[in-house]
Amino acid sequence: MQQSRRRILFIGIILLGAIWTLLSADKSGGSTAGLIPAPQKGFLAPDFTLETLDGEAVTLSDLRGQAVLVNFWATWCPPCRAEMPAFQRAYADYEEEGFIIVAVNATTQDNLTDIDAFITEYGLSFPIVLDNDGAVNQLYQVRSLPTSFFVDKEGIISEVVIGGPIAEALIHSRIEALLR
Repeated sequence: MQQSRRRILFIGIILLGAIWTLLSADKSGGSTAGLIPAPQKGFLAPDFTLETLDGEAVTLSDLRGQAVLVNFWATWCPPCRAEMPAFQRAYADYEEEGFIIVAVNATTQDNLTDIDAFITEYGLSFPIVLDNDGAVNQLYQVRSLPTSFFVDKEGIISEVVIGGPIAEALIHSRIEALLR
């Protein structure tokens, strides 16, 4: 008799725990609603402020309301060089619709004079910002160049692309999805 009471009590505790788990579970699948910054899909893009070669400050959170491509690159990186013309064309095509590219140069691994020449060579008109101490590369956990983060109008990362070059058709489709 004593053993059967223990079994009933044990089963009752298990059932209560299961009921509690089911009732308190986040059924939406997004308990943070994307509001915790993390460098991964579905999370708020970590904020940063970096300067351009001209000393103009660019803050990611100030770009809310626009679709943003945050691209980490360096002048010596062949895939970075290969995808820059496609980025420039996409920027020219979608800038008026609310799209912007913020190209974060891995300045700790690059040379300032090379950056200026690179911008001129490729005719880049979107903001090129300098990560002088590597803090933003660390914040975004960048392990290889190029790495690109597609960020929606609310500041949520919709896709991360590690490596490159990214195909121009893929760039355009991702931008169009962000602008919808």
